[in-house]
Amino acid sequence: MKHPLPGIILLVVILLLAIGYYGFKPNGLQTVPDINLSIVDGRTLNLKQLNGHPVLVVFWATSCPGCIREIPHLIELYHDLAPRGLEIVAIAMAYDPPNRVMDMRQRKQIPYPIALDIQGEVASAFGDVHQTPNTFLIDPQGQIVKQFIGRLDMAQLRTDLYSMLPKGD
Repeated sequence: MKHPLPGIILLVVILLLAIGYYGFKPNGLQTVPDINLSIVDGRTLNLKQLNGHPVLVVFWATSCPGCIREIPHLIELYHDLAPRGLEIVAIAMAYDPPNRVMDMRQRKQIPYPIALDIQGEVASAFGDVHQTPNTFLIDPQGQIVKQFIGRLDMAQLRTDLYSMLPKGD
């Protein structure tokens, strides 16, 4: 009589692999949502316009200490990698007063676009984002490849981005 244990083990391994694969997909999203962003400088930006570039979409709030600590690192990243094609778009949470967002933008000299999500539509389109900081890494094909909730591991993020950017001279 055959013992069912090897078959059960194989089934469990397959199940764990499937859970691992789908568990790393951010909020079930696979491609960047087709949504228009209201940038604080008056422009409208659709994230699909940025296809062809790696993009970081950063949900943040002026009342979030972790978000504020992250800004200098994002500015440095932007200055280092924007010339090679990196795009960063910050999304201010719906509860964040626009005047505070504008003040923070000026005080911190934030060079990348900041969008106001006054109705919460962008956070909803990204799978109901509630926590900040919450960052999505989008590859040049418009696929969401990673989601970071909380503090970014800047070294790992740079490694991920370098693999998506054109090779430097």
